[in-house]
Amino acid sequence: MSDTDYTADEMMTVAASRALQNGQVCFVGIGQPSAAANLARQTHAPDVVLIYESGTLETRPDVLPLSIGDGELAETALTNVSVPEMFRYWLQGGRIDVGFLGAAQVDRFGNINTTVVGGTYLKPKTRLPGAGGAPEIATSARETFILLRQSPRAFVEKLDFITSLGHGTGGNSRAEAGAKTLGPTRLISDLCQMAPDPVTKELTVTTIHPGVTRDQIVAATGWDIRFADSVTETPVPESAELAVLREIHARTARAHAGQA
Repeated sequence: MSDTDYTADEMMTVAASRALQNGQVCFVGIGQPSAAANLARQTHAPDVVLIYESGTLETRPDVLPLSIGDGELAETALTNVSVPEMFRYWLQGGRIDVGFLGAAQVDRFGNINTTVVGGTYLKPKTRLPGAGGAPEIATSARETFILLRQSPRAFVEKLDFITSLGHGTGGNSRAEAGAKTLGPTRLISDLCQMAPDPVTKELTVTTIHPGVTRDQIVAATGWDIRFADSVTETPVPESAELAVLREIHARTARAHAGQA
């Protein structure tokens, strides 16, 4: 298998996986965050502790869950606790190192919208699934990673609704709002990786995925995107990482088709 034979989604998942360190406690989301977290667990971070919103602690799924209520999570967990305990003791108690968040929209300061798009709150053009546990994850996990495909519809100048706090209006506004955690420290898209500027907290491109140009990133962003003084190329996925990731997806497909 060639290291250059990969998709944009695989690049994004691998980059997100590499951001997790061995031994960290990670609050995992469904979809690509789950794929990234379980790839990390099966490669460079075997002792990463995966926690899902339904109350499953140190779960080690063999296939990716369809939802937080998937039986695979409970069956492979070290233990299961109630949702109130999950949020009050584990998350709000400061016991989560990293929270993975997805979004429908994100702005330059890492604030997230998963509630409504267009119109008003009562009469939106599109009503989205809503907050779930994201607002608590965004403020209570020690840091958060945002995983999102990049386009002008998703990376917007102004959010239609702020569901989850990122860095507010920039600068010290997050802390001034009462949040005591770091907030978004990394955004991984299918084009690049971003991190907040140390002073302004504006998301700034730090690495560009192989084959992607700056013009592509600018065209896919709804604000005047900034680039760090030193921008590097994201390391390509390794053959071993791709093999593990593809086998995870293959097992999942077989299981959901009733062939596992």
